[in-house]
Amino acid sequence: MPDLPVRGVDEVLVKALRGRADAHGRSAGAEQREILAEALACPRKRSLAGVLASNPDAGMDADFKRVESEQKVPRVFD
Repeated sequence: MPDLPVRGVDEVLVKALRGRADAHGRSAGAEQREILAEALACPRKRSLAGVLASNPDAGMDADFKRVESEQKVPRVFD
């Protein structure tokens, strides 16, 4: 298996990696491999409901009320 050295990593990130590795009972190298596998090997699929729920509030329902026009709209496809 090839090596993947990472240089110039901020010390705060290194400490966080070691803490995460300790919490999961793994070595820092094993934790790095797990993080890479989670991030790259299998992208998460989101449900439509999850995507819709993550949209920010964009106003009140009344802001999107359909307004019926008195004007006749030309029928283009007849």
